[in-house]
Amino acid sequence: MGIILPFVPAGAFEPNDIEAMSLACEEVCHYLHINGDARAREIIAVRVIELAQRGERRPTVLRDQVLAEANAGPGR
Repeated sequence: MGIILPFVPAGAFEPNDIEAMSLACEEVCHYLHINGDARAREIIAVRVIELAQRGERRPTVLRDQVLAEANAGPGR
């Protein structure tokens, strides 16, 4: 759960939701081979949180949406 915790507003999500978001972040980072790049991990975490704030809680959907955006490239 560590990757997302610094970016989650206190009390904004239930523990299960935080776990789902963290799982999605970890899977995106793994897929994109992001290890020690703190800025890239932050960008991913923030995007996952934004999607979760819109109501999505399924880790696979969060992951797939972020990966689709990453594969689309900048400005798309």
